[in-house]
Order: sequence, then C-alpha cells, then structure tokens
Amino acid sequence: MEIILHLGAHRTASTSFQHYMRANAGALTAQGIGYWGPDVTRDGVLRGVMPLAGALHANQQLERARGRIALRLVEMQGQGLHRVLVSDENIIGAPRRNLRRGRLYPGIGERVARFAHAFDGRIARVALSVRAQDSWWASVLAYGVARGHGVPGQDDLDRLVTVNRHWREVIGDLACALPGVELVVLPHEVYAGRPEERLHAMIGGAQVPRKASRLWLNRAPDLAGLRRAVLARGGDVTQLPEGEGRWQPFGRDQRLALQEAYADDLFWLSAGAEGLARLCEETGLDAAGRHLPSGQNARGHQNGCEKRRLA
Repeated sequence: MEIILHLGAHRTASTSFQHYMRANAGALTAQGIGYWGPDVTRDGVLRGVMPLAGALHANQQLERARGRIALRLVEMQGQGLHRVLVSDENIIGAPRRNLRRGRLYPGIGERVARFAHAFDGRIARVALSVRAQDSWWASVLAYGVARGHGVPGQDDLDRLVTVNRHWREVIGDLACALPGVELVVLPHEVYAGRPEERLHAMIGGAQVPRKASRLWLNRAPDLAGLRRAVLARGGDVTQLPEGEGRWQPFGRDQRLALQEAYADDLFWLSAGAEGLARLCEETGLDAAGRHLPSGQNARGHQNGCEKRRLA
C-alpha cells in the first residue's frame, strides 16, 4: 500500500483541503484512495510517533504506534484501498512551536523521520505546501495573538526577518529524512483555493472529484477579531494598528526582505532544487515542462510541475 503525506504549511489551506477530502470520500474510495485527516491522525492511531511523557521509552511508543498503523492499513487494504493520503498540518510541528523558536519548522527532519519509520517505509510521496514568508508569518502571528500570545514587538518581528532559515532549508531537512521519497512542493499562492488541483498534484493522473472544491475555511482572524481577543483577556489593543481587514504586522522593509527570501526559495526550486524536490506551480493541461524556458533566469519565475524524482 502506498502512503502519501500532505504536509500543509498553512492552516487555512489545510482545513479547506481536509473538508474537500471528506466531502469526496465516497468518490475517492471508489478509486481505491483512502484518507486520514485529523479526525483519524489525532484519534490515537499515531499516538507515540512523537514521544509523549510517560512510563514508556520513546522507542517503545514508536513501535506501538507502528503496530497500530500496520493493523489499520491491513484493514484498509482488505477494503480494496491501495493508496492512503495522510493530511495533518501538525505532523511537521504546530505553528506555535515556530513562534517559540522564531524559525520555520526547526524540528521537521527528526519528526518526519519518525513518521517514515512508523509507516514502515511505505511513504512514496510527500507534498509540502509553502507560502510567502511575509504572509505565512502574518497568519501564524494572527492565530497566535487570538489564542493568547502577546502582540509581537519590533524586535520580535526583526528576528523573524533576519533568521537564516527559509523553505529551502525546510525542504533540505525533509529530503534528508526521507531518502528516495518523491518530494513535491505546492505554492500556497497557486493552490490555496484549488483543493482538487492540490490532490491531482499529489496522486498524479487519476481523475479527481470537484465537490466542495471552492470553500475557504479557517481564515486567520482579522484586526477586528484580534482586538476582541486582546480585549477579552484584558490586553492593550493599542498595540494593534487602527483600521480593518487583515493584520500585516511587518513594515515595508521587513516585507520586502521576506518576499525576497521567498523569491530566492522559488528560484532555487524552479532551477531544480539540486535534485531534492520538484516544484508544481501551474495546474491543468498547460503545465510547463521540466526545463526552464529559454532565456528565463529571473527569480521566482513560475515554471511549473517538473517530472523529476529525488536523487
């Protein structure tokens, strides 16, 4: 049985994709495709893959999780399923850990290596959703403030801008943890509102259903929502800017620096990512081929889905 991991690096896109997968469960089952969303992954089957405090050693916890997963997969195989897509944004670490550490997914390599062992080497493909760092961090900060984190100050924001860890480093850690596994990178800017295209990029040529394919769920709270959250806990709302709509905590120069970092990441990916991953930026029948267009060497150019596997 083939396992595909969907590592959503953005809560809104992950939630919308999970809703789409549940809405189309019947059609996907008919194609032999099973689905584990958070309702499965957080209901005990993966318990112990990441060690929990308790009497059992971390390795014992991992082996027990491995046994539970194997039994569940055997059961699904008996139902005629030959491929299982596992989607849970917390597999690579909760966003609050990124806030505490001030960097993108610092423990992703160790985490995913444990999941690879838990699935007994059956992971055939990993799809990682990425997003421009200025928008990604703004969304994570908004969720954080809404859930009790303090409003970040200028020094906090500067640290997020200057840290030398971007998607390129995250992808490198993933590739080291999963040797021989195909790694597909899906930009949020292309796939955020297209869960059916996201699924198509993950499973290849199979026809994908389109029911519930245009829902946009679990958006980050806007400024009005953040003010209500801060006021409810007795905080100082003057730390938030005036106005309405989406909160953008970064100043102009900070945003430009983060956007430049993302452009560098996309350029590295579009140039081949040193054989570590393939970038899917275009959808549909007109997706670009495996080489950069002639004469094209600008950073961040969208050159589409390449048919290249990990070295």
